[in-house]
Parts: sequence; structure tokens; C-alpha cells
Amino acid sequence: MGTRDDSDEAYVVGLCNQVLGETALTQHKFDWLQGDPGTGGRRAKLPVDAYWPGHQLVVEYRELQHDQPMPHFDKPDRLTVSGVHRGEQRAMYDARRDTEIPAHGLRLIVIRPADLDADGRGRLRRNQEADLAALKRILARPSDEDRVTDAFRTWLLAEGWTPVDPTDRWTDLEAVRGDERLICEAKGRTSEKGIDADIAYGQLMRRMTSSQELYTRYALVVPSSSVKAVERVPGHVRKLLRIDVYEVTDDDVVRRLPA
Repeated sequence: MGTRDDSDEAYVVGLCNQVLGETALTQHKFDWLQGDPGTGGRRAKLPVDAYWPGHQLVVEYRELQHDQPMPHFDKPDRLTVSGVHRGEQRAMYDARRDTEIPAHGLRLIVIRPADLDADGRGRLRRNQEADLAALKRILARPSDEDRVTDAFRTWLLAEGWTPVDPTDRWTDLEAVRGDERLICEAKGRTSEKGIDADIAYGQLMRRMTSSQELYTRYALVVPSSSVKAVERVPGHVRKLLRIDVYEVTDDDVVRRLPA
């Protein structure tokens, strides 16, 4: 029998790691995602296939048994704690993931064999070139601002920062590292680069509610196409305001611009 490490699920997660530039937490369990109570009342946490904290993304790879009856997997003659056989419980728990994961502010993407290069039995042929191209399309964010935010969040994690719930609900991203705090405003590609840059500076300045927050800095995060627009505010002014500008390139490399 194969192991999880050489399974199609592991193969897909490994390719997703390449696309996202971050290593997933596999079989991750959230406190708020639980199964039905057992005879003693205990509720086990339900694992997700892969979770990327930097992208706030969960991927579920659902093989054929998740969508069609399969007696070998379903065990129709055995009831689970949910009072139904394993196949019905699997469907219930999949539906619970589909509801609870987005409800907790995470993006959920479900990938199936048919989305990749698979045979009629749902086994992947492991055509890496074709599968990587497909996953890049599947994992792409709906807006460029989301892409910029994801890339910057991943960079923060690599630099030792921990994303936290923003103090102001309008803040795009907030992170802490020791005594330091970083409040971030992100922008994506736009046809109104100058106007959007001015708006972003104004949004950051509205977050500057206390002159005593000496360890708080502010980050303006923009794609390469907007760098010239944000640099219209002179470096010495940005330094006085404790605003750092970060560029996110088209291939998601993050660079801090000199003041």
C-alpha cells in the first residue's frame, strides 16, 4: 500500500507549494472545525489537506470517493458516530468544511482529479508541466490587490513577523514581531496609479492615531507598476511618517524601497 507521502494528494500539495512559494501545513486542524460528537460527547477536530497561513488559503484535494459511491471506502455496513455510513459522513464533513472555512475568513479551493491530468479512474498521470499550469490558474487570486497582499504576507512570515487581526477593520494587513508592529495598506495594478497612491497614503495617515506608538511603522505595498507613483512623496517625508514602501514584482518578489 502507498503512503500519504507518495499519494496524489501529496503530489498536488507539493505543486501548490511551488506555485505559492510557501510550504503548506498538511493535515492541519483548526479548533473551530470539528466532527460530530462521539458516545462520550467528544468532538474530534477535522483535518484539512493543506493550509498556507501566509496566503490564508486552504486546499482540499478530493478524489473520486468524495463525489461518487465507492463501497470500498464508504463501508456501507458500518455506522459512524454521525449515525450514517462513512460515505455519507464524508459528504457531511466536506460540506462542513465548505461552509466553515470561508466563514472564518480563509479562502478555500477544492481541487479534483478532473482539474488536472488524470486517467479515467481518477489517478493522476503526474504530468508536472501541465499540472503546474493548471494549478497556477486554479490558485490565482481574483484581484491583483489580493495577489500583492498574499505575496507580502508570505514575505512577512519569512521575515519573522506574525500576522494578527487588524486593530482597525479597514487595515489590509497588520503584523507584529517582538515589540514591533507593522500596519499595511496594499494596492494592486490600476489605471489610476497616482490617485490610488495618494489615497493609500491618506489611508495610512488615518491609522496614525497615537504619537506614542514608537515601535509602530506603516507599510505601503504596491506592484512594480505603481512604484513611481508612490515615490512622488519624498523619502524624507516618508521617513518622518514612519512609512516604508514595498514593491511586489510580477513574480511576487518583495523589495523594500530605499527612503
